[in-house]
Amino acid sequence: MERLRVGVLGCASIARRKMLPALTACPRTRVTAVASRSGERAKEFAAEFGTVPVAGYQELLDRPDVDAVYLPLPAGLRAEWILRALAAGKHVLAEKPLTTRPALAREAVELSRRRGLLLMENFMFLHHSAHRRVRELVGAGRIGEPRSFSAEFTIPALPADDIRHRPELGGGALLDLGAYPVRAAQLFCGPDLAVAGAVLHHDPGTGVDVAGAALLASAGMTATLSFGMAHHYRCRYALTGSEGTLTLDRAFTPPPDHRPLLRLERPEGTQELLLRADDQFANVVDAFARTALAGRGFDGPGDRILRQADLLERVRLAATPAPTAG
Repeated sequence: MERLRVGVLGCASIARRKMLPALTACPRTRVTAVASRSGERAKEFAAEFGTVPVAGYQELLDRPDVDAVYLPLPAGLRAEWILRALAAGKHVLAEKPLTTRPALAREAVELSRRRGLLLMENFMFLHHSAHRRVRELVGAGRIGEPRSFSAEFTIPALPADDIRHRPELGGGALLDLGAYPVRAAQLFCGPDLAVAGAVLHHDPGTGVDVAGAALLASAGMTATLSFGMAHHYRCRYALTGSEGTLTLDRAFTPPPDHRPLLRLERPEGTQELLLRADDQFANVVDAFARTALAGRGFDGPGDRILRQADLLERVRLAATPAPTAG
């Protein structure tokens, strides 16, 4: 089997915990190098995953044994290195959000198209079979005509030094957590969503948004979304139709051994469907590698990147500041 030679640009936690194991295990990929700003961090990762350490991101991009890069750098740094990677002729799988502003996303997508390269935003949950099962049940009419979608993604308070508290690195709840419900709303409500309203709570000390909500609408449907990073953990969505409701817990970040529980409520009663476990990390790596190796099918990921960036920006611009206590 032909293998895509992948370099890892950055030593973030998600790279070590989730993506490097998936890249190493995938029969379609071979991790040829991992880079960090300091050589010591790269050596740690390289020793753990049996690859070559590289000091400096550009040094990795200059390597002839790298066909593609996985890029988990902080959101505020991604655009520069996505553009550099594309300019170096590498396919790119980058963490979400791809960039912090639509103009940067558009520049990256346009460059990828000019160079004939795959640029893909790493929304891993889209590659989990649970969401395909939800769509199958909706298509079979099990909830009747779809009317509304709701989603929540909230996590407990983060350490004070976490990069998501730093606005210059693209921190904040909307880009980090709200991106998931916003992307899921497009999956179930269609791509043509309007922003009917939004609110963002900002931390007065850091200036980043720590929580928020958005109301989106498309023809015949509404989407109510909430997100935050100083909350009880919630990770779910519900799709309600004229005849029932489907609810999925742990919707966005299920571990590979987790069997999702899908609840179907109808007038005659509630049915709980225990779905099969699925590895969304392995699935997204395989999808990226298959597409890159095939050399076609690059337009779809680019279109989705642009719609997501535009919708997040419209939520941000529509948001009113939350009232302060007292």
